[in-house]
Parts: sequence; structure tokens; C-alpha cells
Amino acid sequence: MAPPFIFPPNLRDLEEEHDDGRLSVQTPIDIRSFRPSQLEEFVKGVSFDLSDKELFCVEDQEVFDRVYSLVRDFSLLTPSCKFNLVESLRSNLSVLLPNVDSLLRVPQDETPLLDRVASHRNAFKIYTFFLLNVVLAEESNQKTNNNSKAATNTRKKLPLNSWNWELQRSRIVNLIANSLEINLVLLFGSSDPDENYMSFITRNAFSMFESAALLKGSDTKDALCRIIGTCATKYHYTAQSCASIMHLIHKYDFVLTHMADAVAGAEKKQADGSLAISIIREIGRASPKDYVRDTVGAENIGRFLVELADRMPRLMSTNIGVLVPQFGGDSYKIRNALVGVLGKLVAKAFKDVEGDVSSKCVRLRTKQAMLEILLERCRDVSAYTRSRVLQVWAELCEEHAVSIGLWNEVATIAAGRLEDKSAIVRKSALNLLIVMLQHNPFGPQLRIASFEATLDKYKERLKELEPTVPLESVLDGIPSANDTYEADGEVDHVNTERQAEEQQESVSDSCLPHVEDGVMQKDSSVLDIGNLEQTRALVASLEAGLRFSRCVTATMPTLVQLMASSSATDVENTILLLMRCRQFQIDSSEACLRKMLPLVFSQDKTIYEAVENAFITIYIRKSPAETAKNLLNLAIDSSIGDLASLEFIIGALVSKGDISTSTISALWDFFSFNVSGTTAEQSRGALSVLCMAAKSSTAVLSSHLQDIVDIGFGRWAKEEPLLARTACIALQRLSKEDKEKLMLTTGSRVFGILQNLISGFWLPENIWYAAADKAISAIYTIHPTPETLAADLVKRSLNSVFDCSGGDECPNDIDSGSTSVLSTVHVAKLSRYLFVVSHVALNQLVYIESCVRKIQKQRAKKEKLDAECHNVQGNSEKSTDAPMKEIGINAELGLAASEDAILDTLSERAEKEIVSGGLAQKNLIGLCVPFLTKLCRNLSLMQKYPELQASGMLALCRFMIIDADFCEANLQLLFTVVENAPTETVRSNCTIALGDLAVRFPNLLEPWTENMYARLRDPSIAVRKNAVLVLSHLILNDMMKVKGYINEMAMRLEDEEERIASLAKLFFHELSKKGSNPIYNLLPDILGRLSNQNLKKESFCNIMQFLISSIKKDKQMEALVEKLCNRFSGVTDIKQWEYISYCLSQLTFTEKGIKKLMELFKTYERVLSEDSVMDHFKNIISKGKKFAKPELRSCIEEFEEKLNKFHMEKKDQEITARNAQVHQQKVGNLEGLVAAKDFGEENAEADTAEAGADGEVFDPSIEGTNQTLNEEFEENSENSEETSGASSVVTKSDPGGMEVQSPTILLRGASMSKAKKNTWVVNDQDDSASTRSKSRSK
Repeated sequence: MAPPFIFPPNLRDLEEEHDDGRLSVQTPIDIRSFRPSQLEEFVKGVSFDLSDKELFCVEDQEVFDRVYSLVRDFSLLTPSCKFNLVESLRSNLSVLLPNVDSLLRVPQDETPLLDRVASHRNAFKIYTFFLLNVVLAEESNQKTNNNSKAATNTRKKLPLNSWNWELQRSRIVNLIANSLEINLVLLFGSSDPDENYMSFITRNAFSMFESAALLKGSDTKDALCRIIGTCATKYHYTAQSCASIMHLIHKYDFVLTHMADAVAGAEKKQADGSLAISIIREIGRASPKDYVRDTVGAENIGRFLVELADRMPRLMSTNIGVLVPQFGGDSYKIRNALVGVLGKLVAKAFKDVEGDVSSKCVRLRTKQAMLEILLERCRDVSAYTRSRVLQVWAELCEEHAVSIGLWNEVATIAAGRLEDKSAIVRKSALNLLIVMLQHNPFGPQLRIASFEATLDKYKERLKELEPTVPLESVLDGIPSANDTYEADGEVDHVNTERQAEEQQESVSDSCLPHVEDGVMQKDSSVLDIGNLEQTRALVASLEAGLRFSRCVTATMPTLVQLMASSSATDVENTILLLMRCRQFQIDSSEACLRKMLPLVFSQDKTIYEAVENAFITIYIRKSPAETAKNLLNLAIDSSIGDLASLEFIIGALVSKGDISTSTISALWDFFSFNVSGTTAEQSRGALSVLCMAAKSSTAVLSSHLQDIVDIGFGRWAKEEPLLARTACIALQRLSKEDKEKLMLTTGSRVFGILQNLISGFWLPENIWYAAADKAISAIYTIHPTPETLAADLVKRSLNSVFDCSGGDECPNDIDSGSTSVLSTVHVAKLSRYLFVVSHVALNQLVYIESCVRKIQKQRAKKEKLDAECHNVQGNSEKSTDAPMKEIGINAELGLAASEDAILDTLSERAEKEIVSGGLAQKNLIGLCVPFLTKLCRNLSLMQKYPELQASGMLALCRFMIIDADFCEANLQLLFTVVENAPTETVRSNCTIALGDLAVRFPNLLEPWTENMYARLRDPSIAVRKNAVLVLSHLILNDMMKVKGYINEMAMRLEDEEERIASLAKLFFHELSKKGSNPIYNLLPDILGRLSNQNLKKESFCNIMQFLISSIKKDKQMEALVEKLCNRFSGVTDIKQWEYISYCLSQLTFTEKGIKKLMELFKTYERVLSEDSVMDHFKNIISKGKKFAKPELRSCIEEFEEKLNKFHMEKKDQEITARNAQVHQQKVGNLEGLVAAKDFGEENAEADTAEAGADGEVFDPSIEGTNQTLNEEFEENSENSEETSGASSVVTKSDPGGMEVQSPTILLRGASMSKAKKNTWVVNDQDDSASTRSKSRSK
């Protein structure tokens, strides 16, 4: 009988001698010295012995030694040798396993049972040991040579007897796993095998789990999972396996899913969850602080728990109580994981509720407790956990694991999280609402009106079914959210949901039209859905649906704010949610979606793409007719800002081809009234969209020129006045060829129509100005000589105002400014005339500039052609030298420069003549200027006619934009009007005009900068808003320097109007992006100016906090520390000390910043006496401690002690100084009182005797005066005694700094005497000086 085999710690330990008689290697063979042929023969011999002899031959010393030698140097073997050896060992073990079950049978060879068991056990151990060592050796060799990929790629091409390690490894590991599943009790004599054997198997199995490449093979991975699961459960190796699994989970993230498979497989196959329970308890017992320190391990543990809950929900649900305390830890990763675990359990662990009623109730209460935890975790301190909870709720909604009773509570939480400070939480909340809409149990449309109408009908139906019971008691009987879960709510939820789904389409979608049309009778409009209980369930479902619809509708204002968020994910997900809301017909969703249009101007590409995709999905991806109708309705209902956005996106889509030609044709059909039922307003909307498309493709308008003229200016224009204005825009958008074509065919008619539009009175007053604006612009765009037609327009308009028969006499009267003319003028006509003449002048300026640019382009093009021609000519010197010589001569003479100068002179002269032409030149517009100036200066008349003032000031501003001299002469008038005009329209127009003037004549406006900033304080919201916009445009485009008045813009950050505050924030946000952030340089000046303003402390803090938050660079923060500290030295006001220290506390301190603050201690030590200032410095200290390293932390603590010490010293000094000042005042009063005492000594005794005789009789009229004087005299006399050093009164100071004196007993007579003396002092103040001198001499 062979000696027993005991598993050594490693392979080479078999060569050592042991005293216990175990099987060991006696004569190892060094196969490294063999030649290849010898090695092959040696391996064949070993394989032959293993296969030819009996299975137990491996116990023989010789065979054992040879096999050991081959396994030890396995890496030196050739592939064929490896294959032969492994196949021999593996086949022997596979044959041995079935023989174990036959050990109890009576053998034929009469061998004792114990000997046979020992032989089987030895062989079993040896084969297992050598095979596992082969796996370890080859794995190590594979890592070294990195051959695994090559083997994988060629696996199918290799012959059967060649070396394919992945296949062999899989076979070996599966064989080992199978060996653990036989009845090893027969071999080892107990249910638990040999400790060495189990340790060897599990140790090597777990070591294989550390190889990510090995786990990629599914067969090998499954076999390893079987080994671990069997060892841990069947053979009670749970504790050791649990420790190894925890180690692997902490260290390697790629083993998580595989370990979860192993643990779940063990529970499934062995029907024993002890391993999973042990791991769960081990995780629950761990200290939360450990997870804070080991963040990687915490994340891995969390993922493992989620995987385990997904595979074993029932078992996890019974042991979740062990993990719940971890919610109180500081590791958000663990909390995230537990939230995910709860989500898996709610979705999977309670689907099939089996057992009796009590067990059902227990499981449902457990589920309710889990849901309450999930609701509570929505308010977790960590944004990551809040986000994860919302994601879990979204998963539960997708799996229909949320009942109707809980649906609205989740929706309310999601709506509240839309305002979370963290972007990731807002993103999860938006996604949750999207999922809830998509999977809502209430129906495909969620209009509030529909739900209300349907609900009212079924409540009436419920009353009919239950006439004697009040509605309140009926509703009380309907299960609430908690009742639905706690008792038999799951069944109720299923029934309710099923009934709701059956009735949804017929009820929710059909009842509202019936209500609106009123066609059906009352009884027939309510479907008979069954008995009382079913009606109650449906009413409860409808009420829940109504609450859900109202909840989502209430989020619309928040969603509009989120579309203005600086986070791109906020904008993208908000747009997706609004699209989903529109799909389910949520109220106000359509209007909110239109507010996304301005986002097309966003510089963020992702935001623009999100808006474009949403626009295409909602409005474009339809049939051509439907697309055309969507676009024209958008154009009709949009504001001016939305029209600009719509024009931009339509132009982009036309360029890309997303708006097809069939859609363009459908738009023309709407414009031409070819579609039945088309209104004039729709026709105007269609033409507006076509004009937008023409900006990108001018060919859009070329095929319908006649329609534009006939319809745009025809009878439909009187029905829809804005149609004429839109037609004028269409004329401006024509291509050059179309303009020429129009001039040839119907040019005179078109210009006649335009003149009639401008000079006629058939348009309403409020629309005429907009139409005339575009009509004059159209004339200057398409007419070859627009100045002639414009001159005629001005004359006709002038004649309509003054009824002048001749054009020369009337201007003379205008120039003289006679009151007779003014008294006979119609205000509306005069306003129109001023508008026409000023707009013509402005267009004339633009026309002159366009002519100059055209000449410059033509000349540049000619020069370019000449240069190309000269280059193309032959290579002969004569052909090239002549033109080059000519160019050189022109350059020397400066002919090119002189041409530019001539052109500039001509353009300046033409611009000058628009306004400044005198009577001698008969300049038509220039003759109007004196009249306009006098009219605008007549402020009393202007205030009497606000509309005339609006037109007059608008015309004045236009003339000022044209001519610099005229501008300079009237700036004073303009600023006077902009400050004192009674109507906000005039002030707004003038404010906008100031922006244009600042662009055109910056030097003229520079001295008036303060007055421009003053518009930010205007009482009108519209004026302030325009002032913010104008100044933002000028400053951000470098047209105006940021002067010392920027504090006015900073104050708008706290404007009472939210829109203005948002614009101011946007301005400073954009300003911070310019250069090296100008706010950094402006901040100290803003601080100083705001400190002197009458500003609320809260507003000041909000303003400075916003401005400081825009400074991101550490160097600038460190420099601000020095700047702000230095401001303490020049300030004596306590209020400013508080403001400066507050700003310091808002800075983001780095290590250098803290050190800088310490260095500058001398600059602010004197202000530390104030408690409010000290509080801000304490905030700085607490911030510094958070990021400080140990060395810096000690310095900060010393600095804190120093601050506290100086704070107390300064307070003591202030108290002492205050007491000294009070004392000095008392001493001054004492001198007069002592003199009075000496003077009245003779009368004291008589007064005392009189007092003794008279007793307590006092004159009521002087009692109050005596009492006051007594108290004052007592106090001063006590001070006198204290000064002389003989006082018996103890004086001490209370914490507030006021003196407290011990009580003193005085005789009433003495008090009366002193009162009289004091009275004498008061009456005889003239003799006080001499009396004091006498008292000193005594």
C-alpha cells in the first residue's frame, strides 16, 4: 500500500523529506538535459504507463517521480508532449470518478475496503494536484509569451491531437468541478473533505479568477463558478470562500458579475443560500468609514450587490435589513448601490406573492418599507445618490412596478427635483418624467379639461349607483396610496389598471368631444362599466390621472427656466420632455416648446442640434401640406424675437434640403388661397415663411412675382393689413434677376402701389408705420434711382400735412416756425411726415454707402482681372515689363490712393448734404431740419402730444445718426428729453438711439457716458431693459469702454424685474469670457461704489457673490485677497468693513491665498473688533481647513488663535476707551457740583432741621425734578469720593461696558439739600467758574 498523499503548499515541496511517511518525490528527473527526441520518448513512456497500467499506478514511486518531473518543467515540453501528458492525466481522473461510487460493492480481488478507499483517495488527490499545477504552469507561460490571442484565432484550424490550451484548460477545470460533485464522503470518510484538499482547490480557483483573459472563456468561467459554489455550500467551506470573494471584489472590478454568477449558481444548484447570506452580512458588518477610505472597493461592493439582487431577489429581500444601516454612512457609492438593490427587489422580489394571507401581508409591508426608503433617499445629501434614486424610479416605471396610488407621489418628487442645484439630478428628474409620461397608466392624452369632464360624469354615475351615501364617504372608501400598498393593494392596483386600460380610449379620449359637441344625451355619454366597485375604481383612477396631469402641467414654468440653463444636458433633456408632453397633449406644452426657438442662436453645437432635431420632429417631418400649415401658424403666432429665430432655422433647413420643394409649393398654395378655407392671416403667414426661405434660396420667390404684387397689395391687404408689409419684405428678398424682371414687367405699377401705401390713409395707424418702413426700404432696394422717387414721396407727404399748393413757399413758413402754421397742422399727418422724411434720410445714407461699396468692389474686380490678364500673357519681356512699369508709376504717383480719397470725399459730401444742405441748394430734407429742431425743443407742446413727441424725437435721432455736426448740436436736447420725457416710449426710443449714436460717433458720446448709464435707474421697466441691452451690446463689442459707472449695471443684478436681472447676469457672464476677465479689475471699484449706495445688505451680498463667482483663476483670486485687504486701511466706516470682509469670505482660497491673508494681517487687525467682520474671517478659516494639508492646517489654526486674541483685545480696548470717555464727562460735571456744595454748606443744617420737623412732606410740583437732581448729585458725589481715594462706593463694569454702582444710603434731608444746591447750579451758571476756583483754594 502506497504512502498517503498530502497536498503541499506548492509543487516543489514534494521533493522535501517528511517524517510522517507521506508520498514524496524520491528521484526527480531533470528533463532539461534531454534532447527533443529523448524528451518525446520519455513522455510517451509516462503516458503509456498511465494508460496501460491500472488507475492507481500513479501511486507507484517511479511513475509518481516521472509525472512530477514532467509537470515541474511543463513549460519545456513541446505541444505534442503537453497534449499527451494532459490527456493521460485527465482521462485517468475522468475514469476514476465513476469508480468512487462503486467502492461499497464487493470486489472480486478480495482487497480490503480501507485499502481500496485509500488507493482511490490517493489517486484522486494526485491526479487533481498535477492537473491543477499544469493549469497554473501553462497560464503563467501564456502570460509570459502572450500567446492566448494567437491560440484563440487558430483554435478551429488545429488538429484534434494538437495543443489548444483554451480547450484543454476548459476540460481540466470542468473535470475538477465534476469531481467535486461526486460522493466524496466515500473517499474522505466525512461530509467535509480533507482541509488541505479543499484549501488547495479553492485557493487555485480564486487565483484563476484574478485573470481577466481566463474569464473570457464561458466554459472555464462556469466551471470555476461551480467549483467555488460547491466548495462553499456542499462542503461547508463558506467562511474561507466568503473572505476570498470579498478580497477579489475589493481588488478587481471585472470579477463582479462572475462572482455574482457563482454565488447565485451555488444557491440554485445546492438549494443553499448560506454563501450569499454570509457575503451580505459581511458587507453589512463593515464599518461605513472603511468604504469612505476605499472608494474603489466601495464602488465594486456596490456593483456586486446590485448584480446579486438582480440574480437572487428573494434571498436578498429577506436579508436587506442587514444592509439598510449602511444608508447612514458617508460613502455615497454604497448608498447608490443600496438604492439600486432596493429597485431590483421592488421590481423582482414581489412579483409572485405566494403563501397565506399573513405571509402576503409581511411581504407587502416589506415592499412598502423599501418604497418609503426610496422616496426618502430622493432628499439625500449627495447629488449622486439623488440622481441614482430618480434613475431607479424610472426603471421601476418602465417595468410597471409603481402602482397608481404611488404614481403621483413619485411625479411630485420628480417635479421638485427639477429645481435641484445639481445638473445630474435635474437630468435624472427630466428623464424620470419622460419615462412616466411614456408609461403612464392613464391614457394617450392627458388634457386636464378632458379628465375633469370625464371625472364629473363618472362621479354622477357613482351617485346614481349609491344615492343614499354622500360623495365624501364614497371617496373615503377608495383606497389611498398607502392602503393600496399595505393591504391587498397589489390586487386592487392590477384590477384598477386593467379596467383603466380597457376603458381609457373610450373614456378619456371620447368624453371631452361629447361634452363640447353636446350631441349625445347625458345617459348615453357615460359608458356603463359595471357594478359599484368597478365604478369606484375607475373614479379613483381618473382622479389620479387628473392629479398627474396637473402635476406635469405645473412644471412648465420651471421647464422654461431650464431651457435657459448654462448646462447643455438641461436644455437637451428639457426639450425631450416638452416634446413628450406635447405628444400627450399636456396643457401649455406647445407654448413652452415655442420658447426653445431662440436657442438656435446658441454657440453650443449640442443645444443647436437638439433644437433643430426637435423642430424637425414637431413641425417638418409631416406631409407637405401639414408641414406648410405648421410653419405658417408659427409665423403668425410668433413674437418679433421668435420670428428672427424662426427665420434662422428655416434658412438653415432650406440650405440642408430638409424643407422640400413640395413644402414650398404647399406654402404658395396657402398664400394664393388655392387651399379651401385659407384666411388672409394664413396667407400672410405663408408669405412670411417664404420670405424666410428666400434668404437662403432666392429662387423660392421667382416663380410667383405677380402673385406677390396682386395678392400682397390687393384687396386682401385691407382685410389683413400686415400682408402689405410682408409683401414689401418679399420684394426686398428678390434676386437681382427677379428685380430686373419685375422692373420690366410691372415696375411702374409696383412703385405706384408703394407710393400709395406710404402716402395713403387706408392702413390702420398702428400698422402704417411698420408698412411704410418696409415700403421705403423696398423702394431703395429695387428702384434704379430711388432718390427721385423718395423725393416725390417726401413732397407728397409734406403736401398732405400743410396742404401747400407750391413746394417752395411752405418750407419758408416751416423754417420761420410761425405759430399759425403749427396751429393748423394735423398731429397724425405731421407724425407721418416726420417718419417718412427721417426714414428716407436714413435709407439715403445706407444707399450712399452701398453705392460706395459697389464702386469699390467693381474697381477691385477690375484690378484683379487686369492682374490675371497680365500674368496670363506671354513670357516675352515686352509683354510683361510694360504693365508692370505702368503699375509702378501709378504707385509712385499715388494714383490709387488718390482715387480712394476722391471716393471718400464724394461719399462724405453726399452724406453731409442729406441733412446739412441749406436753402441755397434747395435740399429737401435739410429744409425740414430747422423745423424739427424747434419742434422738439418746444417741450410744452411735445408733452401735450406724446405721439408727436415720439415721431419727432425718432426723426431727430435719425438725423443725428446721419450728420455729426447736427448730432453734436442736439445732444443736450436728446439727453434732456431722455431724462424728462413723460412717456416711456419716448425714453425707450431715445435710449436705443443713444446706442446707435455711440457706434457711429463714439467720440461725441464719450463725455455723456455717465448720462447713458443713468438710464439704468429709470423708473420704467422697458427703459431699464433697453438700457441694459444697449450698454451690453456696446461694451461686449468694444464700442464703449467700461467706465467707472459699471456699478450701475451691477445693481441691475438685483432689479425687481426678473427679466432685467437675467439680462444683467448674462452681460456679466459674457463679460467674464473676454480677455483675462475684466470683472477681476472692476471688482474693487464696484465694491467701493456699491458700499456708498443706499443698498440693502442682502442685495449687496447677492451682487458681490455673483460677480466673485465669475472669477475662476487662482492667481486672480490671490491678487484679490491683497487688493481687498489693502482697502481696509483707507476705510473708517464699519459698514464698509463688513462689506469688504464679506467679499473676502466669498473668495475661493488656495494655499497661496491663505498665506497671503496671513501676511497682510496688519492691514485689517484694527477692524477685528467688530463681531460681523470676525464672523466673515471665521468663515474663511473654516474654508481653509477643508483643503489644507497637515502643515498648512497647523498654520491656519495658529492664525485662528491670533485672530481670536486680537478680536478680544480690540473689544477690550474699545470698552476701556468708552469708559474713559464717560468718566471724563462725569468729572467735568463734578467740578461744578463741588463748588455748589461749598457755597451751600451754611444752609445745609437748617434744611436738615426743617426736614426733620416737617417729616416726609414734599411739594408734588417739584418731586420729579428733585428726584432727577438727587440721582445726578449722588452719582457725581460718589465720583468725587472715588477721585479723592476715600470713596466707600465700589464701582465695577458689566460685560456691556456700563458701570454698575453699589447702593448708597443717604438721608432724605441731605438729598433735599443737594437738590437745592443743584438747582442753584442750574440757575446761576454765570458764577460757576469763580465758584470752582474758590473750591480749589479751600
